[in-house]
Amino acid sequence: MTDKLVRGNSMDGAIRVFSAVTTELVNEAQRIHHTYPVATAALGRLLTGAALMGAAGLKNESDSMTLQIKGEGEITSLVAVTDCQSRVRGYISNPFIDRPLNGNGKLDVGGAIGGGYLSVVRDLGLKEPYAGQIPLVSGEIAEDLTYYYAKSEQIPTSIALGVLVNTDNSVIAAGGFMIQLMPEATEEMALQLEDILKKLPPVTTMIKDDMTAEDILFQVTEGFSMLCENTAVIPKYECKCSKERMEKALISIGKSELQSIIDEQGEAELTCQFCDNKYLFKKQEMEQLLELAKG
Repeated sequence: MTDKLVRGNSMDGAIRVFSAVTTELVNEAQRIHHTYPVATAALGRLLTGAALMGAAGLKNESDSMTLQIKGEGEITSLVAVTDCQSRVRGYISNPFIDRPLNGNGKLDVGGAIGGGYLSVVRDLGLKEPYAGQIPLVSGEIAEDLTYYYAKSEQIPTSIALGVLVNTDNSVIAAGGFMIQLMPEATEEMALQLEDILKKLPPVTTMIKDDMTAEDILFQVTEGFSMLCENTAVIPKYECKCSKERMEKALISIGKSELQSIIDEQGEAELTCQFCDNKYLFKKQEMEQLLELAKG
């Protein structure tokens, strides 16, 4: 099934929903970062969460949102970056985690992350980006993002994320949804949604059963009059790195650091942490960058 992200609203404007299938996206992240199952689930959940949040909170092509988890367990750093079209990229500090299943028989993402913090930075092209930070609730990511909306945005939100990994480390199913209550929502609506969410099968079960992003949107709001907008996007794993960006990174380290690299190594090879692409700068190029740094 092709990846897709859709959005919908209730006819009265009280509920908005974002729903996504991200199996191909998470498979691409697994291929790039060579992650073992726990790391695949952790990175896949955060990338899917970022895709949903980008669709909900970004409007312009130049806008970006960065989700970062600083963990206290085996995963010390987990990052996902998205734009308004849900084109995401990310990395994980420890891709080779191997842990026993948790008490629910699921991949132990919360145990691998441990305690720590989640920060969300929205860059809308203003003088200062908007940043919010919360302590992690569980490290299972969906609950942490739900808590972030309650604390930092004051929007009643429910997020579900799932990644089902095969024995060969490939991803069988991945996706998620986000439901938000707008100011028009009543307490009765909130209770009705709560009842629906309690009875829902896991996201990965729905996707494995060939439910589309649209199917999931209507399933999670069963009983409400919903409109699915015709603004669907294809969420993708897409890196924005380039040799020019790497040049800027080298210039930014300063002339003395550049000089010492030239003296000691002659050349430099930089690897993009998001896509593993390598960029080689030979001695002549390094000397040109040094002149730019001096200028």
